[in-house]
Amino acid sequence: MRKMNKALIQRLTEGNRRYCLNSDREGREQTALHGQKPWAIVVACSDSRVIPEEIFDVSLGELFVIRVAGNVLDNHQLGSIEYAAAHLGCGLVIVLGHTRCGAVDAALHGESDGFIRYITDEIAAAIGEERDPLRACEKNVLHATAHIRREFAEHPEVGEARIIGAVYDVFSGEVRYLDGEEANS
Repeated sequence: MRKMNKALIQRLTEGNRRYCLNSDREGREQTALHGQKPWAIVVACSDSRVIPEEIFDVSLGELFVIRVAGNVLDNHQLGSIEYAAAHLGCGLVIVLGHTRCGAVDAALHGESDGFIRYITDEIAAAIGEERDPLRACEKNVLHATAHIRREFAEHPEVGEARIIGAVYDVFSGEVRYLDGEEANS
């Protein structure tokens, strides 16, 4: 086990070297010197296939990304949203669910214990009796957007931000917005 951990750390170290050599050095330096100026907040699942910066093809410093399995919200995520909207000036909050979500699937099948239960219980409350995985994912996203709107209804610094839901398709790579007119205006 120890040998495997060493190999994994070496893999991360080599990847970081490549990143330092090949990534946007100027962008890193500018954000280091002048701070971050993201224009959108993305609350996304921790799933390794869901990488908001790649999905939306944006550069370093453009998104304030909050990742948690099942894109569920607690006070930590709400505090991060409040910080990004109120202190960094982000005018858009996107809750980004995705197809084939393991957390949604676990909630659908009641297959969780330990700390995972905190995530699946929240998702189960959001999806109710829904059994279709895609519709359950959508309901979970809409539950989170409603939760954000409700929590920040009395916070003018956050209340100005547009809050929308979306679902990323892990097969096609496409993002579909759920809030209709709000997403298109």
